[in-house]
Amino acid sequence: MAKKISILDSTLRDGAQGEGISYSVQDKINIVKALDELGVAFIEAGNPGSNPKDMEFFQQAKRLELKTAKLVAFGSTRRKDSSCAEDANLQSLLSAETENVVIFGKSWDFQVTDILHASLDENLEMIRDTVSYLCKHNRTVIYDAEHFFTGYKENADYAMKTLQAAVEGGASVLCLCETKGGAMYGDVQKATAEVVKAFGKACTVGIHTHNDCGLAVANSMIAVEAGATHVQGTLLGFGERTGNANLSTIIANLQLKMGYECIAEDKIKELTPIARRVAEITNMALDAGMPYVGPSAFAHKAGMHIDAVLKNPAAYEHITPESVGNSRVFLMSEVAGRSMIIEKISKFDPTITKNSPIVANIVKKVKDLEHEGYQFEGADASFELLVRKSIGKYQPFFTLHYYRTSGEMPRIEKSLASFAQLKLEVDGQIEITAGEGDGPVNALDKALRKALEHFYPNVSQIRLTDYKVRVLDGKSATASRVRVLIESSDGVDHWATMGVSSDVMEASYLALVDSFEYKLIKDVEKKFRHLM
Repeated sequence: MAKKISILDSTLRDGAQGEGISYSVQDKINIVKALDELGVAFIEAGNPGSNPKDMEFFQQAKRLELKTAKLVAFGSTRRKDSSCAEDANLQSLLSAETENVVIFGKSWDFQVTDILHASLDENLEMIRDTVSYLCKHNRTVIYDAEHFFTGYKENADYAMKTLQAAVEGGASVLCLCETKGGAMYGDVQKATAEVVKAFGKACTVGIHTHNDCGLAVANSMIAVEAGATHVQGTLLGFGERTGNANLSTIIANLQLKMGYECIAEDKIKELTPIARRVAEITNMALDAGMPYVGPSAFAHKAGMHIDAVLKNPAAYEHITPESVGNSRVFLMSEVAGRSMIIEKISKFDPTITKNSPIVANIVKKVKDLEHEGYQFEGADASFELLVRKSIGKYQPFFTLHYYRTSGEMPRIEKSLASFAQLKLEVDGQIEITAGEGDGPVNALDKALRKALEHFYPNVSQIRLTDYKVRVLDGKSATASRVRVLIESSDGVDHWATMGVSSDVMEASYLALVDSFEYKLIKDVEKKFRHLM
């Protein structure tokens, strides 16, 4: 039977201290629901005494019906010159009405004497009194031993005495905090093993690490190997400075690689969808290379690798992407090789083989275009159109006669500075339209959309969701070639297209045309399949 590890997620408390992160009360509610769906044991949701937002959250959270997770309120030991009953922070913790609370206290003698300006004995009494007071009010206390590993290295005897004080007060969990993120794994292993030996029979031992040396995940896992059975972190590693231990990596490592149970077995496949949901709520782009859950975690680009993975994924994948809810991605590039081309072409024409002349033709086109600045791994829709044109599965939906853009400064209106005019032809019918917008690309998009809607009403469903410009040759200054990437959606599907030119408007137009044509082709095929 797998040994259980209790996971405490601190995205809403420690994670909220990360640069650029600010959660609304509703954001916090939504993240709580996501983490509960994943099945973590505890969700540390903030300090109810620190700000009005957290106070409001805990009041609203009382109405939540969680299936697995338990909400945890966070706070510090009492102040040195006041009683627990007089301490406003502790009263706020009680008012949150969470069954479990996290209390942090000082383990490092330097922090006690030089930061708190208290005596070492005073600090021990503060820890003991606070934990005891909360236990008497029917709270289960998780004690966070702040700066424990630094304190243990400087004065092991005193650091252990602080843990003893928490145990005497009634703490259920002793969580060893690697607060500065600078400890080496050997020190973490040794200290954790000593704590487990001394206190493991009296309470649960936990680990809380930061990533300042890039060892947060490794140190957490080493602590588990040393006997810790409670792990704290943030789902995506969000946190102050370089961040906290990344729980999405830790959970997958412990559960899939080391035989521990962190969440229910049937929930591990929810790891990627929930990680991406939390990133979206946080309004942070998920690191593409994040282990297990990143968009590129199972992305293959080299031709040799792709060929091997198509034969047997185990050749280059340490787990199946589906086991964590992720998916395999083959990136189109000049190094992708024929196997990648075949994999892409097969859905259009299964009869084409690896040795067909058309494959070599497409490979050459890809290499030539990427030499010019195209990068198809980020614009799969444009690559699909290239393949269709090469194998005769493409027919243009319109012919452009011309387009023209101009600008006006100062602005005529707040959101009006540019104009576009174009003339195009569909089946012999001429359409001349104009558009105005916040910039020349916006104006051109509106003009093109207006012209095409007359013939293809479903174009109105397309929305541009992102627009990026990359200068490819900075040495040429204003004469540099640029690559424009446009991401689009029709509310159901999402796709990306690109254009490259020394003229940013031409590059934008090429990407826009690909976006519209991709949508039109897909709709025609859906209609045809429906009729079949």
